[in-house]
Amino acid sequence: MSTYSKAHICQCLTRLSTVRRNSPVTISGARRKNGQQFVQGVLALAQGLTKLGLRSGHVVAIAAFNSDEYLEWLLAVAFVGGIVAPLNYRWSFQEIKSAILAVKPVMLVSDESCSRWYSDLDYDSEFPFLRWRVFIGSNSLDSMKLPNSLATETIRSQTMGDLDLNFTWAPDGAAIVCFTSGTTGKPKGAVISHSALIVQSLAKVAIVGYSEEDVYLHLAPLCHIGGLSSALTMLMVGACHVLIPKFEATAAVDAIEKHSVTSFITVPTIMVDLISSITMKENWRGKHSVKKILNGGGSLPPELIGLVANFFPQARLLSAYGMTETSSSLTFMALHDPTVAEISRQSQGPEGVCVGMPAPHVELKVNRDGRILTRGPHVMLGYWDQYTAPQRLEPTVAIWLDTGDAGSLDDSGNLWLVGRINDRIKTGGENVHPAEIEAVLLQHPGVIGAVVVGIPDARLAELVVGCIQLRESWEWSDSGCCVAEDESRQVLCSETLTKYCRAKNLTGFKAPRMFVRWKEEFPRTSTGKIRRDQVRREVMSRRLLSISSNL
Repeated sequence: MSTYSKAHICQCLTRLSTVRRNSPVTISGARRKNGQQFVQGVLALAQGLTKLGLRSGHVVAIAAFNSDEYLEWLLAVAFVGGIVAPLNYRWSFQEIKSAILAVKPVMLVSDESCSRWYSDLDYDSEFPFLRWRVFIGSNSLDSMKLPNSLATETIRSQTMGDLDLNFTWAPDGAAIVCFTSGTTGKPKGAVISHSALIVQSLAKVAIVGYSEEDVYLHLAPLCHIGGLSSALTMLMVGACHVLIPKFEATAAVDAIEKHSVTSFITVPTIMVDLISSITMKENWRGKHSVKKILNGGGSLPPELIGLVANFFPQARLLSAYGMTETSSSLTFMALHDPTVAEISRQSQGPEGVCVGMPAPHVELKVNRDGRILTRGPHVMLGYWDQYTAPQRLEPTVAIWLDTGDAGSLDDSGNLWLVGRINDRIKTGGENVHPAEIEAVLLQHPGVIGAVVVGIPDARLAELVVGCIQLRESWEWSDSGCCVAEDESRQVLCSETLTKYCRAKNLTGFKAPRMFVRWKEEFPRTSTGKIRRDQVRREVMSRRLLSISSNL
């Protein structure tokens, strides 16, 4: 029996069926649904899943592009007490197998983009726990001739009688098992509760200012916590959702113009591509509709913030710092506000990068080692193997969670982020945080991208290496800086960058001992985070080749 004394993400359905009854709630391609249609779709699917045999605590894996049906599946599974496990459609087949084996879903739901996995998986021998395979979309599964295969509409058609709002819960109130982006290894499944998702949504409503008047464009995938959290926030306030299958800059720009989008979230790589696409348009018509932009997954350089303010002059731009294990955002900071003449807060300094103040429900502290810790209702229940262990640990909301990041808190309560503890470089007995050095290198007019890593060194333990990307009007020289043959271009070399680091008062042991020009894009996760392990391996390989060529 439903109760409003206990948090549940399906509590949004009542509001959608009343406040948005005849107003659009989802726009997905040519398909539009008002509040009544959307809620009826969720309830019919939930009733069909119950009749099929889905029960409280069952895991349903979803591998699909963003769509209105994805949102309906998310809510319908949660409605009957199931746990949703979103799978990243960009993963390799081996990564998908690993995730499925980890959480053992009873059902795999997919759209056409991931349908190849249906036939590739050996269900009987490797995945005996998978009882149903369900397809999202209008395409028929008949041609696949797979046992226990169903279409979404087939499940919906099994409903009988009235559809009510009596939802239930999984053990401990678990709602989703969301996989981390895996910057340094295999992704881990973080179990997030209904209450954690709702308290996170309430924080976004209070700080960003979302409301039922918003038209929200989904740019982040629903398989990531950022996309999921913002989607649930918009469902809670009763906003209109505009869904494109996956981020593609031209499609996103067109959607902003066509639907008068008021809000969206980004990561730095998405923002760069979005701005680049807008600059190519002769007549940018989305200039005044966008009012709220929330950035996550990394800081935005001042130059990019200026471009955002130019192309979205009515928008309040905020940045958030968080992670999957904390149900998304821990802190928020305003980067640009058209109603304020100037935001005076320093965003870069010797302490690292300022990522703002914690949300009201978030407790933060920094221990003696400089590790950032947090606790509160936003913290995950645990990783999947902990959640399902016979001797289950106490829910982690009551204990301090180590974020794995290093930083400090200033007297005003702002959090300054130095970088990942695991990224820390130990050189000559000193600790070096790459983010601090990268911030200095990015201030050079010839550098557009920088990643600092440590590689093994017999004398120093680790050698600090700066990998840089040059601006188009600059050239790189391995033999020292000289005048470029083309007078319109400037030259950069290791010696110049070393002197630049000293001029910026970077401590000697922190300055890179070696620089590598990086011609390609830096390898990133699907959320735009740098894969430092891959950068490190590439640098070590290049250094080995350089040594070999001199033998």
